Amino acid sequence: MEESRNLLLTTNLSVTEVVYEVGFKFPQSFHKLFQKKVNISPLSFRNQFK
Repeated sequence: MEESRNLLLTTNLSVTEVVYEVGFKFPQSFHKLFQKKVNISPLSFRNQFK
């Protein structure tokens, strides 16, 4: 999760590109895990903290 949070905040990669960059094959799985661990969706995380 740390790497994905870093990529969301420091790159212009789309959320889907971040998903594949950190090794997930299915964006839905990543979104569920991210939401569970960080308590916010990946896109909301990016928009809130960038």
